Amino acid sequence: MTWERPVPVVGDVSAASQRAADPSGWAFPADQRAAAYAVIEARRDVRRFRPDPIPGGVLRRVLGAAHVAPSVGHSQPWRFIVVRDADIRTRAGLLADRERLRQAAQLEPDAARRLKDLKLEGLREAPVGVVVCCDRRTPAAGVLGRATFADADMWSCAAAIENLWLAARAEGLGLGWVTLFQPDDIAALMHLPPGVVTLGWLCLGWPDERPPEPGLQRAGWSSRLPLDDVVFADRWPATAATAQPPSHLRAPDADALVAARDEGDRLLTPPGSLGVLDRAVERIVAVRGADTSAGTLVLAAADHPVAALGVSAFAPDVTAQVFVASETGVALGVAAAIGAGLAIELVDAGVDPSALTVVRAGVTDTAIGPNRTTLPAARDRGDLAHTDAMSDADTERCVNAGRTIGRTAGERGLVALGEIGIGNTTVAACLAAALTGMDAAEAVGLGAGADRAILDRKRDIVETAVRRWRSAGSPEAATPLRTLAMLGGPEVAVLTGVLLGATEVGTVTVLDGLATGVAALLAVKIEPAVADHLVAGQRSRERAHGRVLTDLGCEPLLDLRIRSGEGVGAALATGLLLQTLAMRRRTARVAY
Repeated sequence: MTWERPVPVVGDVSAASQRAADPSGWAFPADQRAAAYAVIEARRDVRRFRPDPIPGGVLRRVLGAAHVAPSVGHSQPWRFIVVRDADIRTRAGLLADRERLRQAAQLEPDAARRLKDLKLEGLREAPVGVVVCCDRRTPAAGVLGRATFADADMWSCAAAIENLWLAARAEGLGLGWVTLFQPDDIAALMHLPPGVVTLGWLCLGWPDERPPEPGLQRAGWSSRLPLDDVVFADRWPATAATAQPPSHLRAPDADALVAARDEGDRLLTPPGSLGVLDRAVERIVAVRGADTSAGTLVLAAADHPVAALGVSAFAPDVTAQVFVASETGVALGVAAAIGAGLAIELVDAGVDPSALTVVRAGVTDTAIGPNRTTLPAARDRGDLAHTDAMSDADTERCVNAGRTIGRTAGERGLVALGEIGIGNTTVAACLAAALTGMDAAEAVGLGAGADRAILDRKRDIVETAVRRWRSAGSPEAATPLRTLAMLGGPEVAVLTGVLLGATEVGTVTVLDGLATGVAALLAVKIEPAVADHLVAGQRSRERAHGRVLTDLGCEPLLDLRIRSGEGVGAALATGLLLQTLAMRRRTARVAY
């Protein structure tokens, strides 16, 4: 008698005899196999995206593909945070920009330049971000397979990312995997609980590029190794010399960012031909428009009690001299602004009135009369080391005055920042150390004309002031305005407000040296969207300036070792930006 084999109604219906007779019988038809390999071969790390939304059904399909990935012990440790919120994407973009500059600083010059050229705009442009997390809260011993390979849960999440990536490619979507983050920073941004870690940020959207080969390979960063170089027989070769593996305010929306880049792609010149200038100008076009043709230098001035402690090579009354020279159009910063075609807003945020009277009495030149704002004198000024720089009320008043000035200047065009104030490099070093976490001694630079004795006094004061700030201990002491009150000065407070006001009306602010950089850090802490409205005009010689620019995610346009304040570097850079915008308006367009 011949018995029929019982066939299960679920699960594997094949018989051993069938599998023996046709070992390859589980394969898909040839055309489907070819399509699968084609998708694998065509997977790319996409950096440029269209802003068009992803239909819900498509998004669910690619997430579903990720969810059927293999996982150790069938633990399914992956979690997917789908991010559409523009504010969160702006914050993530700033974190990645900071890390890109930090990593570039550790590379040899050519590699650093190529890393800086990598585009991370997908964080802001792609309509969807997917943060892939691994829930590691289950003890490794409780998951089959993790007792021996404790990180197999992370590998499982990586497999889910690959599934998602291939499904996205099959759907015609682009995906870029960004890991230029400090893990703790992205975890804080996502409010991840202890025990849940992230594998990075996936930018997901319709691609605005169709790379014929992997981007880093095409950029000359590296090339794909031959398959035979990575496949060994039976065991690791005993004698092969195998190399190590190569190592409230809103930002501009994705539509504006992509449209600005689209316009640049139409120019009769290779994309990115102007390097850092192209990126800066695309930011201006996205924020304010291609017809931007004007700008204003906002120059804020104030005296500082800390100057009496011997932290500068110049007497405190030099602040008044430079301020009056600015009034009459003969100071270096104002001359640079005039040469660049900029309007000038001069702000007396706290210059000694008696010193101004003395200087003005000897001046007959009134070649220009820039717009000038005189703020009420701040009371209860301190020397940083022993007492707060300003009261909370005066700090808030200066910031609010700056907001008004920033809004007015921003309506006219670009805003460039400058400052005047003997002793304010000490103020800026205090703020840089507090805001970036760098060692106070590392934040201190010589300043204009200083010698070793001055440097030693300056370092002692900065260390004492930052220690006093840290000893305050409470969360309130670490807020931007309280930090500004304890360690800042009136002109820094005004510039912080100018940055906020200029961002409110949708324009780009061009930074000068360290003092304007710490004002920008404060403004970004108050309103993160400010970060997407910044251009670093220059990198000065102040030691802390490079770290501040890195924390802002800004690459400077100029690196001329300028030591002058007064907005000289910002004015030169703003003139260059306006000239570049004019060049782009004049340059021929190609047909699509």
